[in-house]
Amino acid sequence: MASTMWRSMVSQVVLRRPVLSSASFSRGIQTVTVIPGDGIGPEISTAVVKIFEAAKAPIRWEERNVTAIKGPGGRWMVPPDAKESMDRNKIGLKGPLKTPIAAGHPSMNLLLRKTFDLYANVRPCLSIEGYKTPYTDVDLVTIRENTEGEYSGIEHVIVDGVVQSIKLITENASRRIAEYAFEYARNNQRNSVTAVHKANIMRMSDGLFLRKCREVAENYKDIKFKEMYLDTVCLNMVQDPTQFDVLVMPNLYGDILSDLCAGLIGGLGVTPSGNIGANGVAIFESVHGTAPDIAGLDLANPTALLLSAVMMLHHMGLHGHANKIQTACFDTIRDKKVLTKDLGGNSKCSEFTAEICRRIQDLD
Repeated sequence: MASTMWRSMVSQVVLRRPVLSSASFSRGIQTVTVIPGDGIGPEISTAVVKIFEAAKAPIRWEERNVTAIKGPGGRWMVPPDAKESMDRNKIGLKGPLKTPIAAGHPSMNLLLRKTFDLYANVRPCLSIEGYKTPYTDVDLVTIRENTEGEYSGIEHVIVDGVVQSIKLITENASRRIAEYAFEYARNNQRNSVTAVHKANIMRMSDGLFLRKCREVAENYKDIKFKEMYLDTVCLNMVQDPTQFDVLVMPNLYGDILSDLCAGLIGGLGVTPSGNIGANGVAIFESVHGTAPDIAGLDLANPTALLLSAVMMLHHMGLHGHANKIQTACFDTIRDKKVLTKDLGGNSKCSEFTAEICRRIQDLD
């Protein structure tokens, strides 16, 4: 039952109006920019490509590597060939990227979001049949403002030993993400939207965010609106996650809370993610780490990137191919015979990939 619900929800995630951008997609072969990433990224990207080939998905992959480079004036930027590819193709699939600590350059994930104005991060979390966790019947979606907050990159040294980091909250970005969340709820037959905040402490910044959520809620009387402090949400989430539906929040809170929610259904290794932009650009990604300790050992689990790619297919209108891949993936997990170690098995990444491919072919 949960597997069927999850398939339906993933389809809804990308069929809702806010995700389907103004960009039009032809019915022929469509080109997608793929950023394999670092560590296990190339392995899981290869797995997705093989599975897409088995499903005969009409996708042409245009591979680009992304590392931070300095442009005119010393500003960090996405490599021009990667930016040109994304500007042209509009759709991207990205593996995990490393950001060395204290290396002097910004997070590439953050730079991609800013470069393409990927303002909404959407992560559906729903219990997967056959994958046992302490929680059952989880069915919620976190929607995270993706471009500002504490991740605006505004930091400076005041005096030696004292660093100031500025949290940026704007009216436009707050309204935009609130409207996205309510549109998402309405178009996916969701009942409620919860605004997550700390306006009791950060009265001006979070206060502005909350005020915009309240204003937008007035235009969606069919959707129940709730507002809760971040710490209260975390407490209630681990007690009973079934009380939540759609949650919308500023950047930092979303980074933390979306990972917590992923933990409820088994972790980042099974959690899809999509980043939706204002100009028809969307990048779908795995949000787990690069796992350098197992890189190149054929031990990685490609599920998160694969399910993100399924979201991408729905977004592009390729629902038949998406459903076929979803079915094969979930049937493989439910059957429990060919699973990677983190899913409870002993199979290699290539074996797990081959099993999904086999099931896809059986569906033809």
